Amino acid sequence: MAKYSGDTKLDKQIDLWLKWDRNPQTLNEIKQLLIKKDFAELSKRLLERLTFGTSGLRGYMRAGFDSMNDLVIIQTAQGLCEYIKQVYKAEDYKRGIVLGFDCRYNSKRFAELSATVFVQNKIKALLFGCMVITPLVPFAILKKNCLAGVMVTASHNPKEDNGYKVYWGHGAQIISPHDKNIQNAILNNLEPKAISWETDILTRTELLENPFEEIHEMYFNTLKAHIPLKYFEINQQQRQEGNIKFVYTAMHGVGWPFIKRAFLVAQLPNLVGVEEQINADPEFPTVKFPNPEEGKSSLDLSIKKAESEGINMILANDPDADRLAFAEKDNNTGIWKIFKGNELGALLGWWSITNYKALHPEVDMDKCYVIASTVSSKILLAIGKKEGLHFIETLTGFKWMGNLAIELMQKDKHVLFAYEESIGFMFSTAVLDKDGVSAAAHLATMACYLNSVECLTLTEKLQQIYEEYGYHCTDSSYFFCDKPEVIQRILDRLRNFQMALPGTYPASILNGEFCIKHIRDLTTGLDTAQPDCRAILPISSNSQMITFTFENGSIITLRASGTEPKIKYYAELSAKPEERDWAKLDATLDRMVKGFLDEFLQPSLNGLEPKAD
Repeated sequence: MAKYSGDTKLDKQIDLWLKWDRNPQTLNEIKQLLIKKDFAELSKRLLERLTFGTSGLRGYMRAGFDSMNDLVIIQTAQGLCEYIKQVYKAEDYKRGIVLGFDCRYNSKRFAELSATVFVQNKIKALLFGCMVITPLVPFAILKKNCLAGVMVTASHNPKEDNGYKVYWGHGAQIISPHDKNIQNAILNNLEPKAISWETDILTRTELLENPFEEIHEMYFNTLKAHIPLKYFEINQQQRQEGNIKFVYTAMHGVGWPFIKRAFLVAQLPNLVGVEEQINADPEFPTVKFPNPEEGKSSLDLSIKKAESEGINMILANDPDADRLAFAEKDNNTGIWKIFKGNELGALLGWWSITNYKALHPEVDMDKCYVIASTVSSKILLAIGKKEGLHFIETLTGFKWMGNLAIELMQKDKHVLFAYEESIGFMFSTAVLDKDGVSAAAHLATMACYLNSVECLTLTEKLQQIYEEYGYHCTDSSYFFCDKPEVIQRILDRLRNFQMALPGTYPASILNGEFCIKHIRDLTTGLDTAQPDCRAILPISSNSQMITFTFENGSIITLRASGTEPKIKYYAELSAKPEERDWAKLDATLDRMVKGFLDEFLQPSLNGLEPKAD
């Protein structure tokens, strides 16, 4: 082993990188750091490793074991391949693995390297021949009965990032124990085989298939089948009359051709695209963050386009089109309302029930379920109680909701809808993950129905839902923090709050005005609302989430993001249907959230940067 730094562990990792990496660009990155003797940077990149978890991989694209690059992708694909070979029999290999990629730099390359690994191991690779939306991968797994699936995407992360999202053969994202087993298989197969780099095999193997045309048709036929005939006819009428129009932005991602096709098959009104953001562009040149969840700052061009065209509704997907944002203009005031994820969850949740009843008039609602993540609004719980169906909450992330949906379906239950407040929606179980394209088609269908039959806007319908099921006041946002140790310090302080005693949490905010009734800490497993003080939802020492339930019924949760440098908060105060002083509830929650953040997060002291708007 060569001596570069004098640190044996680092020198070994440098040797391995120089031996294993065949990408000239990333190989040269490490060589340049060696020339500069930047051993601090080399230690960061080579001694730390990007860990495979329930979200797969996501990270910065550059050289190093801690980043996204050709070598790390090959190591990951080799590990995933070996784990699949452990679980499945050789005769199953012909079922194959689905591989998709988005518009980001290196996405296609990473997908092709992965396909190469599987083909070299005699496992069929169903590699989409063009950029696709993320939902097409889990959809294809179910339709083609595949062993697993991979989508190369970093969703709405900055342009420098990429990711590797893994689904299992049931069509949902992986959860434990698959994630841990795949991580172990990766670590046991780190040395890249020479044949793993030989992507030219993809031009001559019979084990490679491009499923795009077949899956594309199936996806849109399935979408059309989930729209009842009477709503389809309303869509056609609105399309012909031209009373409703939508502006759409793909946020420089892959959504535009898929949204156009969805609106065509559903006979929805024509879309007007935001020209600057319609075409896929890995630079994301017009937005700081390609994430419609950012609110108005990410929809400036869409609003400008809508104003110039006299259109009062905007639909937006994130770059891989698995999320959906919506905005509506009040024609009386001229003010644009950017809908929160919880508000869209209320609307689409109500519509999913209405839609399902129209498709299945004789349905037994006792066999029907709606799902939301634990940090999302409890509006679906209120709707479910009144409509006679069941509501279940899960941990954050569609990996949990998708897997729960599978469990319920195996018991002959019907899952109508699932959502999380970060604008992710699963309408039906055609795709066992969030799907921004189908959600857009169903939301637009609802808009056509409301306009034609009930003479309501979506803003007005939302108010009607609150009047019927109870007002749910919510406030969800986040602070940027690129120092994990700061987030850890904030949450550790809350767990040792009273005189720095371990296991003691805050008892109130605003000098005792709002007292805390229960605390649930899914990092440690504590839940004081349970008789044995043990949490019912799964716990994880590797993720950070604390929920505070107050005496007045409000709930505020703190969570560290697993994929972005953020600490997030989620607050809700629910009212009974007969309680109509909504302004008072809003004001109360506003005061509580401000006090909570000032006292528990201490943003100024901890250098936290708030969301732009």
